[in-house]
Amino acid sequence: MSEPILNIEVSGAVATLTMNRPDKRNAMCDALLEAIDGFFSKPPEEVKAVVLTGTAGHFCSGLDLSEHVARDAEGTMRHSRGWHQVMERIQFGGLPVVSALFGAVIGGGLELASATHVRVAEPSTFFQLPEGRRGIFVGGGASVRVGRILGADRMTEMMLTGRRYSAGEGQSLGLTHYTVGEGEALDKARELAGKIASNAPLSNYIMIQALARISDMSKTDGLFTESLCAAITQTSPDALEGLAAFLEKRSPNFR
Repeated sequence: MSEPILNIEVSGAVATLTMNRPDKRNAMCDALLEAIDGFFSKPPEEVKAVVLTGTAGHFCSGLDLSEHVARDAEGTMRHSRGWHQVMERIQFGGLPVVSALFGAVIGGGLELASATHVRVAEPSTFFQLPEGRRGIFVGGGASVRVGRILGADRMTEMMLTGRRYSAGEGQSLGLTHYTVGEGEALDKARELAGKIASNAPLSNYIMIQALARISDMSKTDGLFTESLCAAITQTSPDALEGLAAFLEKRSPNFR
């Protein structure tokens, strides 16, 4: 039997998803995208955080152009919107997602990484949006997610020139949050995911749902939304447990 295109390992409250197309540098095909979507559509009930990574030295080298299907304008638009739906499910599905990055994080791979909430990169990591060199445009959400990390000016230059950013440069720009030694990204990602999984589930959920949306709002709308989020979390049973644990100098026991 062939190896699964997406390996799923659950350990306690953390699930590790490993993209498994080593001969393609984990390039994204429809079957891999569907497997990722399938997990996030109905994750195991015990899972409270997710680690997403690649194999054989690469995270994801983008769209598998060898499986490119010629589409008309409507078909291309619908395919792009399908990507958007999966990336939205990753970002706003309610589970915190930590990506362990190494090697290629290119095109659709960067779109995938930018939909995760915490990113950890090894020295081999490089970020690239080469669409301009191929006569195409991003279609999996980079113009929004990567554009908001880098700013439109820097992303335009990145796409026009096909420029690569290293792990260190990526950290300074916000493409990754942590840089670690070679071979250390997965362990660090699992450590962070375990820590996040021990938070109150409601506050994790609210942070995931609210902060990215608040950044799209006007100042007054954002502040009002913040007050609503504070009211929901600070009156929850988990908030009472967190306060009691602090006063009693113990670790909280959240739901």
